[in-house]
Amino acid sequence: MKFPAFALIVAGLLGAGMVSAAEAPKAEAPKTDVKTIVTTVCAACHNADGNSIVTTNPRLAGQHPEYLAKQLNNFKSGDRKNPVMSGMAAILSADDVIKVGEYFGAQVAKPGNAKENGPGSAGEKIYKGGVPGNGVAACAACHGPTGAGIPAQFPRLAGQHSDYVIAQLKAFRAGERANDPAKMMRMIAAKMSDQDIAAVADYIQGLH
Repeated sequence: MKFPAFALIVAGLLGAGMVSAAEAPKAEAPKTDVKTIVTTVCAACHNADGNSIVTTNPRLAGQHPEYLAKQLNNFKSGDRKNPVMSGMAAILSADDVIKVGEYFGAQVAKPGNAKENGPGSAGEKIYKGGVPGNGVAACAACHGPTGAGIPAQFPRLAGQHSDYVIAQLKAFRAGERANDPAKMMRMIAAKMSDQDIAAVADYIQGLH
């Protein structure tokens, strides 16, 4: 009779140990360091400091973190389409997206230079006053007089490559890019000529 009692005690102790093991918190998988992500995923196109050299790739340095996170999430969801960026964003976790946005937002943006559209130019007139005859609103109304933008809502434009700005305005105009809230950019770009776009993009490149 003593053996069954002993067996029950042992079984009880083992059972308690199994429950404890099951309830023990699982070790979290190590999180990837943001600098590793930047070096291996972002730097080839945007440079490690976010000041891209290739003019068709946007400068990310100094951009609002919330805006960058929104764009990455839009690439992940397909709301913004780009075969390269969609693939890059797909491998990022929600935490990665936030950290990448914060990383590039903390980098110092290098100033750019306008080629032809400096003070008093057609580009400046469009940026600060729009094109009233065509119903084009002033860029400065949302992006600020110096192109600093408004965090989370409107991106920083100052010093952005003119080639990239031209490509994005044309994409909005054609409806190929459609992740702008309330179709705001699509409605504005639809009223802009190629000449308007080129002039204001050049002016933006020189803002700082």
